[in-house]
Amino acid sequence: MIKNNNQYVNREISWLWFNERVLQESADKNVPLIERLRFLGIFSNNLDEFFKVRYATVKRIVEAGKTGKSVLGGEKAKDLLEEITNIVIEQQTKSLTILRRIEHELEGKNIFIIKETELNENQKEFVKAYFLKEVSPQLMTIILNDLTRFPTLKDTAAYLAVKMVIKSEESEKEKRYALIEIPKGIDRFVVLPDEGDKSFIIILDDLIRYCLDNIFTMFEYDSISAHMIKITRDAELDIDNDLSKSFIEKISSSVEHRKTGDPVRFVYDKSISRDTLTFLKEKMNIEDTDSVIPGGRYHNRRDYMGFPSLGRKDLLYDKITALPVKGLSVEGSILESIAKKDYLQYTPYHTFTYILKFLREAALDPKVRTIKITVYRLASNSQIAASLINAVKNGKQVTVQIELQARFDEQANIEYAEQLQAEGVKLIFGVPGLKVHSKICLIEREEGDSLKRYGFVSTGNFNESTARIYTDYTLFTAYDPILKELNKVFDFFETTYKINKYKHLIVSPHYTKNAFIKLIDNEIANAKQGKEAYIKIKMNSFTSYKMVDKLYEASRAGVKIQLIIRGICCLIPGVEGMSENIEAISVVDKFLEHTRLFAFANGGDPKIYISSADWMTRNLDYRVEVGCPIYDEDIKKELMETYDICWRDNTKARVFNMAQDNAYRKTSVPKIRSQFETYNYYLKSLESNE
Repeated sequence: MIKNNNQYVNREISWLWFNERVLQESADKNVPLIERLRFLGIFSNNLDEFFKVRYATVKRIVEAGKTGKSVLGGEKAKDLLEEITNIVIEQQTKSLTILRRIEHELEGKNIFIIKETELNENQKEFVKAYFLKEVSPQLMTIILNDLTRFPTLKDTAAYLAVKMVIKSEESEKEKRYALIEIPKGIDRFVVLPDEGDKSFIIILDDLIRYCLDNIFTMFEYDSISAHMIKITRDAELDIDNDLSKSFIEKISSSVEHRKTGDPVRFVYDKSISRDTLTFLKEKMNIEDTDSVIPGGRYHNRRDYMGFPSLGRKDLLYDKITALPVKGLSVEGSILESIAKKDYLQYTPYHTFTYILKFLREAALDPKVRTIKITVYRLASNSQIAASLINAVKNGKQVTVQIELQARFDEQANIEYAEQLQAEGVKLIFGVPGLKVHSKICLIEREEGDSLKRYGFVSTGNFNESTARIYTDYTLFTAYDPILKELNKVFDFFETTYKINKYKHLIVSPHYTKNAFIKLIDNEIANAKQGKEAYIKIKMNSFTSYKMVDKLYEASRAGVKIQLIIRGICCLIPGVEGMSENIEAISVVDKFLEHTRLFAFANGGDPKIYISSADWMTRNLDYRVEVGCPIYDEDIKKELMETYDICWRDNTKARVFNMAQDNAYRKTSVPKIRSQFETYNYYLKSLESNE
């Protein structure tokens, strides 16, 4: 609920309501059962990252003795911390109820998740053998009582807090405490031998609980118990200013320091004994500004993202076959095709192969002289990186702008940077004070007496793995006015003091905000003149108050505005006198909606852009982002038709409103599930050409 009739939703609270939409997927009986468990895992993983970054940031404001009202939408930081904790406790309680419901439904499908107390004799023997062979060699166990310094707990690792009551004839029995770290190198869900048509799983935590006697055999105790705890640490990078260190060294050092960052959340099994909890909180120096969350028997429920399939295709989403882009073959020369016209790849509906084909062809083509590309997040075994290295070996000049501060991928990018550099790739490590979030590639090919440019601009990372689940646009083009400006962006990476001008591209941090304000002003002017005026936007998140205010102004002028925002939305639609001409929805479904699209009526001659940038302050002012105009009329039509499919979703669309209640949109027209409908749109498009 919006407080104090404010005109903005607080971004942290809006994010929590986005994660509630993820939780809704785990409760939706139209979602296959094992997929529902995996959505619970996504919900938990999202929450971990939220506490590492956003909660930690608000906590820093409190500890600095500031209110933070100017950056927190009018809410005091200390009040916000309390509100966040209350919402999270409520959501965690809801998630536990959903988990119990799913486990009950799994039993109806002959899948049983059993505790250590429910093992039969055959299962006990299997568990003992599995523990000795797989678990025991990796187990880290620490006896706490005699330590002068409490061990540093790993960020978001899960621990069993063990309490032993030692045998004694004295009335006051000795209590000994220990911590067991749940090993990360072992699957959290241990599949036990099937019994007939029944499948059995024991969670690793319970398997360890069953084997506590084996671990603590040297202690004589009357009783022993083990309860789960975990902490989440502040994950913001504090980069030092030592001029003698390279940028890679600074990031590496900062990532290493993250391991001992201040704790911001402590989660514990609410059935833990009071004396054990008191002992741990005192030893760990848990503060009032930390979020202390009573939870269930198991933490790190993000591991449910990897819940085993058990060969049960009936409990999973049907896998789709990624489609070819109409008219664009991967068998011939992709450069020859792009030279004739622009093409749009829309993953995961389209295969990601086109980006790989583009780079492989460029790596081998004797006429290609240079390849320039930005890298934000790569797959763990990246074919993109392999193609770039292959290009260097074939004598191409390859320049890679790699973002070492891509959150939680810093270490992976450092390793890729070192690998690429060792192979002779020219690396650029970004712009001081700015993250490079743009997704662009440019090649130069010798054709006749001149160099011909080819390239692509994308809304998503060049990552084969995420391309299977993230929706993203990639425009392939040989249109030189755009490609010349892409080259200016790469020039900026190397000569950051030189600010280029752009006629076609919309580039952050210097131009994006003003460019979009100018486009909105044009719609306002057209609306006042009685001309067609609309704005249609699809983004991940919308937090810039300046842009919110601009859309409020457009709404008051009569511009019809449609927003599809997956995540945070600080704007409140549908408020009389402020935003009555604005509608906003969020679609959360099988794929993660990651596309950014901006469409303006422009008096009947629509202007359409794809972009790497959301309307967040960081994207507008503190990152290098690239927005690209769409000039091809067929692609314009395709983008607006698929946008309209998403807009008409009445199955997975939730409505943004004053109540912030994540209500599903209900309409009387036949059911439309936009992601499935979009796939069918492209399938029919291909069939119409046969």
